[in-house]
Amino acid sequence: MTLQAYDWISYHAATTPDKRAMFDLASGRDFSYAQMHDRVAQCAGMLRDKGIQPGDRVAFLCLNTTDVMELVFGCWRVGAIALALNFRLTPPELAFILNDSEATMVLVDAPFAPLAEPTKGLTKVKHWIMTDGVGGDSEYEQGLAAATPDYDYHPQSLEDQCLLMYSSGTTGSPKGVIITHAMLDFTASSAIRLGETGPSDVSLNNMPLFHIGGLNVTALPSIWIGGTCVIMRMFDPEATIKAISNADLGISVMFCVPAAYNAMKAHPAMEGADFSRINLALCGAETVPEALINWWGERGIIIQEGYGMTETAAAGTMLLKSDIPERIGWAGRPLIHSRIKIVDEDGVEVPRGMPGEIWFKGLAVTPGYWRNPEANEKNFTDGWFHSGDIGIMDEHDYVSIEDRVKDMYISGGENVYPAEIEGLLYEMDQIVEVAVIGVKDEKWGETGCVCAVVKEGESLNLQDVLAHLDGRLGKFKLPSYFHAMSELPRGGTGKVLKFELRKAVPGALGL
Repeated sequence: MTLQAYDWISYHAATTPDKRAMFDLASGRDFSYAQMHDRVAQCAGMLRDKGIQPGDRVAFLCLNTTDVMELVFGCWRVGAIALALNFRLTPPELAFILNDSEATMVLVDAPFAPLAEPTKGLTKVKHWIMTDGVGGDSEYEQGLAAATPDYDYHPQSLEDQCLLMYSSGTTGSPKGVIITHAMLDFTASSAIRLGETGPSDVSLNNMPLFHIGGLNVTALPSIWIGGTCVIMRMFDPEATIKAISNADLGISVMFCVPAAYNAMKAHPAMEGADFSRINLALCGAETVPEALINWWGERGIIIQEGYGMTETAAAGTMLLKSDIPERIGWAGRPLIHSRIKIVDEDGVEVPRGMPGEIWFKGLAVTPGYWRNPEANEKNFTDGWFHSGDIGIMDEHDYVSIEDRVKDMYISGGENVYPAEIEGLLYEMDQIVEVAVIGVKDEKWGETGCVCAVVKEGESLNLQDVLAHLDGRLGKFKLPSYFHAMSELPRGGTGKVLKFELRKAVPGALGL
């Protein structure tokens, strides 16, 4: 029996029509589920007017806006596939994705018109639709107004694709990750249970919606359960603090990457901030420094770390509130629909407590990469997805993320995991953010380089770093270089782009 996908918006509009579905902070637009149902119907009608067929790819190049949510659900209503575009990419990079996916239409937010213009000439995309992202007079709003609303949900199975998101492409060309209706259903149901959230919760969505962490950690699960999404155009520490402190918004769920939590921690607006309504504070994308978790914990916010990837629709493991503080530094147990094992270089499962590559299997794992059999053959074994992450699983099934396979370096024949060093360095008051990479060394093959953003008015050097690490790490793990930077290169999720550091830093050090 084929299980059918269903229309979340239609269901909530019928059962809780007056419930607030979305609130757009930038424009003040406020949509109940009944109003969202109408907007999605108009969007679906516009897509049909543009000739969009089931299975077509419809892209968005936007800051966070309720328009994106309408487009995603409008795509699903007509059976199309929503394609997320990272607005930090260059025209050639965007063109590769649009051409590889054979996209039919792109919704372009006004700030990215200068980016879209040179991209157009590099693609065969038929429709480029402009929006201002805040409900003003735009091609998007005009298209919605002119369309005949479509309230009928095109028949689809849970196994059908509904999203396409491209990997960061840190090595080679980016790969399109296929995301199905089932993946979203299973991730929402398992994560919401562990997060102890429900229809009464209000999520703040300030992480980029073009990324699986922004779209499917808070936004889509909030709609799935019938809750409320507060949409912020992009992360800003002061604006985030003020939004959470606003009792009228009632924000109770938040998701930020460590850099965002760190930025809020350092902002003067935290003095007098009111986070008392926060019921669930999630963090992911990279290991959360213990010092950061403790700082927020002292203020009553329990940060629950989770671990997932685009290939797992952002779900994999999650810590419970009851795991804190004993399990700080761990990423939690596998979610109910996820299976995880730790394997060696030959794909053989290693004993508990031993490091190895994390492999995933389960209902939340992608069926594969978009039209890329070579990548599928390389990254899947008997249905197990190779994460590329190094981890440890203990006898109680808790998983610890040690590092990325490609971020690990070998010094004097010993494996060194930068995340371990970074966690200790985040204890230093002088450091705003830090990343450790391996650089070539004549004696040891590779050695560590600390790349750090230092607080204004403070000073820091290699001797300070080594003094802080003294006696806490094996000597082969101690870094040999220090490089101060004004900022670390980060991708759309806030994750440090270490491949950029590895290209730039050796030259800056004269290596």
